Amino acid sequence: MGDLQSPALPLGYGAALYVERNLVRTHVVLKSICAFRILPNPGFLFRTPHRIEIPHRAFRIRVIAVYSARMSTLTRWLAVAGSALVVLALPVPSGISAESWRLLAIFTATIVGSILRPGPAGAVVFLGVSTIAITNTLPTARALSGYADPIVWLVLCAFFLARGVLKTGLGRRIAFLFIRALGRSSLGLAYALVSTDTLLAAFLPSNSARAGGVVFPVARSLAEAYDSQPGPSARRLGAYLLFTIYQCDVVACATFLTGQVSNVLVAKFAKDIAAVDLTYSRWFLGASVPALISLAFIPWLLFKIYPPGITHTPDASRLAREELARIGPMGREEKIMLAVFALVAGLWMTTALHHINYAAVALLGIGVLLLSGVLSWDDVTGERPAWDVFIWYGGLVGMADALSKSGVTSRFAQSSAAMTAGWTWGAALAVLLLIYFYAHYGFASITAHVTAMFTPFLLVVVAAGAPPLMAVLFLAYFSNLSASLTHYGTTTAPIYFGAGYITQRDWWRLGLLVSFATIAIWTVAGLGWWKLLGWW
Repeated sequence: MGDLQSPALPLGYGAALYVERNLVRTHVVLKSICAFRILPNPGFLFRTPHRIEIPHRAFRIRVIAVYSARMSTLTRWLAVAGSALVVLALPVPSGISAESWRLLAIFTATIVGSILRPGPAGAVVFLGVSTIAITNTLPTARALSGYADPIVWLVLCAFFLARGVLKTGLGRRIAFLFIRALGRSSLGLAYALVSTDTLLAAFLPSNSARAGGVVFPVARSLAEAYDSQPGPSARRLGAYLLFTIYQCDVVACATFLTGQVSNVLVAKFAKDIAAVDLTYSRWFLGASVPALISLAFIPWLLFKIYPPGITHTPDASRLAREELARIGPMGREEKIMLAVFALVAGLWMTTALHHINYAAVALLGIGVLLLSGVLSWDDVTGERPAWDVFIWYGGLVGMADALSKSGVTSRFAQSSAAMTAGWTWGAALAVLLLIYFYAHYGFASITAHVTAMFTPFLLVVVAAGAPPLMAVLFLAYFSNLSASLTHYGTTTAPIYFGAGYITQRDWWRLGLLVSFATIAIWTVAGLGWWKLLGWW
């Protein structure tokens, strides 16, 4: 059908439309800032479905889609503004300044905006930071201080590293090497692709770049090679592969400090609130045992409860060998990228020995890539997702830091201690962790979940008497693992669900079943491993 032009729609918005009279079922999604594209994918989830009759198809699609999008955006902005007004209407507690209370109102509105998404996350945070400066809630220099935080620069540089991996083809080579070694069965293929994603997570915080940009195209090609397409043949191979990769991607996110962009935000909150320093090596060491068990068990579990029609895939190894032969030996740029990968990951894991800041290590890696020509300056300035994350992440870091110093969070901790009065800390920890985990049904991103719930839940759990390090580790890992529940849990979920191989019913049913196993593994193995390490 081609593209239908439609003005003034927010980027990323979609509407599902059903054509009754012509017996055509279509979906409309925003392709660019001013264009819709018709996609024949009945399984994809959009925010606002409509049933319509279309005597003049293009005209009605344009009018109704624009109307619903504008109404939805207006409603969400009103909810964002309303959340700030509610906080401002509440009486200011004694000992809290009017500026600190106003900061809480703006921060609350920013978090609500990151959940409801009336606009891009970067725009929401940008407006929040601007409001803080304009209203003189904080001096302008302090309102912008989050952008000077080394953690923010670490995340920015990590996105540039991801650009290098994609540009040089190193990620695809790693994937095909794993497939050549393990890909003689469907289960082996799953392990190969999961291993690729997990290895890249050691220094690439963009799970959409890893699982979406590197692993997904390879998995989709393998499924199609075995005649597994969306629809009746989806269960031959594609459904199992794609769902397994996604379920293990959230484990990879939880395994490394760099596994997912919000992890460094978690580390920042943990240090500011509970004085727990989650270094790269400490995060990885704590996650290593439960993560290995999960990565080994989840593909096998899904192979049993959601088996593919094809269990033996001898041609996959042959296809991988052919692809590696076509790619040829590693070139100069790919070798440099691999060396930088090893250098950065190695320095991050040995910080206790050399005391070089994580951000400085990342800057070193980017400097090498720029000087060697692996990355050009156009690559750096053209990496739009990196700069988008820089805007919203730096803003949130600055706001959260100012809020923690304002006395509001400590007052909340004192008040929340009464919530678990009379409970043992173990009972309080268990109940609150389950609430925290399954609350992700209400979130469309890990970042929104973390910024909305990590700090208050950590304060309550620590106030109940739980060891701070244990509480931080559980909340940090569960922040990532809970994204497995739904087909919108994190940025890679729409990519895998949108391929059309897995129904929403299967995703939610299997996601819930896998969550039981995940919680059991990380609780039992995690507690045992941390006890052995002497962490509690």
